[in-house]
Amino acid sequence: MGPGALLPLLWAAWASGALGGGFGGHPEEPLFTAWMRQHHKQYSPAEEAQRFGIFLTNKQKVEKHNAGNHSFQMGLNQFADLTFAEFRKMYLWQEPQNCSATQGNFKGTAGGHPGAVDWRKKGNYVTPVKNQGPCGSCWTFSTTGCLESAVAIATGKLLDLAEQQLVDCAQAFNNHGCSGGLPSQAFEYIRYNPGLMGEDAYPYRAKNGTCKFQPKEAVAFVKDVVNITQNDEEGLVEAVGNHNPVSFAFEVTEDFMLYAKGVYSSKLCHKTPDKVNHAVLAVGYGEENGLPYWIVKNSWGTAWGMQGYFNIQRGCNMCGLAACASYPIPLL
Repeated sequence: MGPGALLPLLWAAWASGALGGGFGGHPEEPLFTAWMRQHHKQYSPAEEAQRFGIFLTNKQKVEKHNAGNHSFQMGLNQFADLTFAEFRKMYLWQEPQNCSATQGNFKGTAGGHPGAVDWRKKGNYVTPVKNQGPCGSCWTFSTTGCLESAVAIATGKLLDLAEQQLVDCAQAFNNHGCSGGLPSQAFEYIRYNPGLMGEDAYPYRAKNGTCKFQPKEAVAFVKDVVNITQNDEEGLVEAVGNHNPVSFAFEVTEDFMLYAKGVYSSKLCHKTPDKVNHAVLAVGYGEENGLPYWIVKNSWGTAWGMQGYFNIQRGCNMCGLAACASYPIPLL
């Protein structure tokens, strides 16, 4: 019997009281209990039975994947009690995004680019990993992370910028708060607003709210927005290698939710701009065992992936990652 088939039986056993507040000595109960403690999970008795069933299903997926020949491993992270449908509703975009910058304005140079780069190691240029919580606001974290780095590289000062301002205030630039948005459009908002406040003055709340922007408290400004031509991944490499971290969007599918480490690649995702549903920040690139990859900062906290980061295959527009890449030129 597969773990998925256990769910109705667990429900029935719980409803009858046969489980007596536990799981009747199920061999995976200690693992689930330890996982709950690690990730600070608390449920009602009925929901605990449901989550245990989903956890067992996800455990089976992890074990099957890790037993195969893949460039990345999965793990029982903080999302292991969720179905992908639940996860998608809470953490990914609900509104389709229009990556309209088919012909970008990024101008490459004849000098090429470094073979590998990691902006985290070049100086104090990348802020710590943040956590968007159950709100499809990843685009705001990609935006602030990119602008934070661009300002730091230009001035030596690493700011902590306000995602909540973008959630609450950037709708006129075709962004949708917790339902999604695009960094390129958020950079345009900051450019014409003008300015973005700091995290301390406009703290993050992980839900839609009323715009409370105070112009006098803006600490970061955008002079111009650079869009990389759609699907020009080599241009993306040159931008990250020679300039600064770059925001990009890609399609998250079910096999990414439980990512743990390694170079992510997928046959489930698409490469077209209409399918992207998550925005992140490329902070570098490299190569491992002959497989080129991007180093990417996510916004799901440090318990996910590799201390909040992941690597994804480079050079094949994996999951459409080169469809919507952009970065700001800060106004100093």
